[in-house]
Formats: sequence, C-alpha cells, structure tokens
Amino acid sequence: MEEEGQLLLGASVADGTPVPEYLALRYANRHGLVTGATGTGKTVTLQVLAEAFSNAGVPVFCADVKGDLSGLALRGEPKDFLVKRAEEIGLSPYVNDYVPTIFWDLFAEKGHPVRTTVSEMGPLLLSRLMDLTDAQEGVLNIAFRIADEQGLLLLDLKDLQAMLAHVAGEADAISARYGNVAKASVGAIQRQLLVLENQGAANFFGEPALSIDDLIRTDREGRGYVSVLSADRLMRSPRLYATFLLWLLSELFEELPEVGDAEKPKLVFFFDEAHLLFDDAPKALVDRIEQVVKLIRSKGVGVYFVTQNPMDVPESVLAQLGNRVQHALRAYTPREEKAVRTAADTFRPNPAFDTFAAITQLGVGEALVSTLGKGGVPTIVQRCLIRPPAGRLGPIEGAERRQIMAASPVLGRYDTPVDRESAFEILAARTAEREELAMREKQAEAERRIPVPSLPPQGGQTTAPRTRTASGYQRQSVTEAIMKSVGRTVATQVTNAVLRGILGGFKRGR
Repeated sequence: MEEEGQLLLGASVADGTPVPEYLALRYANRHGLVTGATGTGKTVTLQVLAEAFSNAGVPVFCADVKGDLSGLALRGEPKDFLVKRAEEIGLSPYVNDYVPTIFWDLFAEKGHPVRTTVSEMGPLLLSRLMDLTDAQEGVLNIAFRIADEQGLLLLDLKDLQAMLAHVAGEADAISARYGNVAKASVGAIQRQLLVLENQGAANFFGEPALSIDDLIRTDREGRGYVSVLSADRLMRSPRLYATFLLWLLSELFEELPEVGDAEKPKLVFFFDEAHLLFDDAPKALVDRIEQVVKLIRSKGVGVYFVTQNPMDVPESVLAQLGNRVQHALRAYTPREEKAVRTAADTFRPNPAFDTFAAITQLGVGEALVSTLGKGGVPTIVQRCLIRPPAGRLGPIEGAERRQIMAASPVLGRYDTPVDRESAFEILAARTAEREELAMREKQAEAERRIPVPSLPPQGGQTTAPRTRTASGYQRQSVTEAIMKSVGRTVATQVTNAVLRGILGGFKRGR
C-alpha cells in the first residue's frame, strides 16, 4: 500500500472503503503540526511518522518525553487491536519491524551524553535559559565579547563563572568602554548559573560537543537512524528542555548547507511538548524561532511541532506548518471551544463533514489529516484512522536499552568528558601570577627594612645597630641620642664658664 515518494499515514473509511492518506516526501521539509488532547494517540502518531521516515532513508530526531517512543527500536508484536486496525485501513501485509535507533540523554543515564559548549549556546539562548532581565542580558553579552577579544574559550559553566568574576573585578574599566556593568547584575547571573548547575545543566555544557553529522546517519540498508532523546528527567527542567531543542534546531540551521527542494528531507526534527518553547518567550526569541522555521527547510530539514493545542504555537510560526494531524480535542469550557474552533479553521474545509464537530468526536488513534499535495497546496481535510506502528508499543527494558547502546555507531565518542584549557584555567593562572608578583614585592619591601649592623668603635666598645631607611639615611639609636644630648649640655656649660672668666678678667683690669 506504500507508494514511492510517499509515507502512509492511515486511511479514511467514510463509505466503508479505505482511502489511503499519504504525506509526500518532497513536501515533508515544509514542516508540520501534530496536536491533540492527552490520551488521543499523539505519541503513536509520532512513532508511526518516525518509522515511516526512517524506512524512506530519512534520519529522525525526536524527544521521548514519557519513555514510550523507545519501543520503535525493537520489533513489535501482532496484537489483536493492531491487526484489526491494519485490516480496517487495508494495510496488507502488516509487518512488525524495528528501526535503527541511537539513544541520547543529557544526563548520560539512558543514552549517550549530549553536550555543547557555552560559546555555541550563545548569550541569547543562555539569557532565555536563565530568565535574565534586559540589563543582565547586556552584562552577559559584554562577558562574551570580552572573552572573544581576549581569546578565552567558554566551554563549560566554570568557564562562564570565571569570566563573570573577571568582569566584576574589572567593572570600572569595562564600564568605561562598554557601558555600565553593575556588580549586582553580575551577582544575579551567577546565582542563576548556580540554579542551572543544581538542575544538572553542568552535564550539558562541555566537550566533546555533539556533532550534527551524528544525527544524520543511515544504516547499511539505507534506513535513517532515529535519534531518541530521553527527556523524562529533562522535563523536570522544562526551560532547559526547550532551550536545548531550540539550540539544536539553530545548530542545524547554521551548519547544514543549502539543498533547495530535494526529493526527500535530509533530517526530520520532532519537537514534542512544543508549548514549552513559547511559554513566556520574549519577542526576540519568537522572532528567532520564526526565522529558523522559515529558512531551515531550504537546508532539507523538516520541523514537526507536537503539542496539545494549535494555540500553543504563535500564528507567525503556525503559518509555516503545512502538514497537519489533528487528534481529538474536548470543548467543555468557552476557552476550550475557542481552541477547537481555532484548530478547525486551520484546515481546508471538507464539505462531507463539519470540521469543528469532527474534532470533538474523534476516537483514540483517529485524526483529521491535511498534507501538502501537488504544487505544495494543502489537501482537503480528511477523517483518518492512523496506521498501526511496526515497532513495539510502550517503553523498552533497561537491559534491552543497554544492548542497543552497546551496538551504537557513536559508542565511545561522547562517553568520556574532555576538559581542555579554557577561560577558567587561563584566568586562574593570571590570578596566581598577580598574587605571586604581589608577594614578591611585599617580600622585597620587608628585606629593605632589615636592620644593618654598624662597625664597633675603637676600644672594644660596641654601639647599638643602626637602621637603614629606604632613603639611605641611618636612624640613630636611643643610646646615641642620650650621649649626644649629654655632650651638648657639658659643652655648653664649659663654654659659659670660660666666657665668664674672660669677661671677669676684663672687668677687674678696668
């Protein structure tokens, strides 16, 4: 039932005859959206899409928020309800299979460690990650600028902490050149870095950094590798999760060459829990996301946002998402009703049914589907039963995961961290050099004040030692001062007596 250049999503069975619904590979890089309430089948749809892209030779990157996606790495079982769904949509034969998989984990617990450097993350995303104010973001930009000018590599968190301490110590000189650098702002950034470190971000920043080439792999049979990021623990730090995926998307945009309109994507990127990316995001960040989404398709990358409601995605980004899969939404409140109507309005209407009503009536594993057809024009929305996955449904066991990782093509490449000389070591060496120089100067000053002994006088008598000052003048001792005072007194008395005797003789002779 599969066709060349197309991915089978499922089939519509309005009149009892299944009509297959496809996603054209040549338009798959024009992005997509998978939405629906919890428990309606979004994760299974994501698995079906990942398997289909992999079998078509397209590498995939996706985040496994609940652990359920790991099952695509193992061959599934022909369970009754899956076989029944295959029969309903006319999928024959229904074959269980697996796709080549690489597991990743920022915390290096359920996959190969994922790292990047502070410099690669950049001040904009770091500011978003730490929720900095405009003034604090300005100070962070200054720190990055000075690091670039002085050739100081910012690789991990301790490098950035050392750089901020350097900026605070030289705040007066830096403020004169770049503008006010308030020590309070530096302190606020340092506190936020401490929070990040406590959340486990220290594992994320460092080397060896992730190479984009390791996400764009195919196996010997030509199937694309599916990179699965373990995100169940990462979701406890939702801002870190969203910032990491945005960084990865930006890296793909910066590094991949232009390919134009290819027959199939070079990589497909699934952004699960996409609302976390846009929650409380500043306008500058939303503008950056919109720019990347607009332009990255020319690099051969398709971006698919997975979230509960289309309203979670800004309109400027939503307009770039041509392929849509909408699972059921409920409308129990006026706000929910508005969300359903918004979702219905994003589809090209089908005169056979009411799109708004259909969204609230969809069953589990059923969705409204509209993809890009000939010329990139959206097709009329269809009510579709999603095809059953070929891999295992649900998470795999720890021993099975370790066995897959042992045969990974990136085994040993990222498992051992590397800590080379960077800003922390260079600034520490500068500080140590300054302290050593200050100690030497202090020691030299102390040596100049050491007492210098004088030669003993004739007759064997000794005098108290004299102290030489920095100017070369020899300060007299207490004994010398007393002897000089007594000598001056005796000399004065003798002189007066002589004068009196002479004067008295003159008077008597007169």
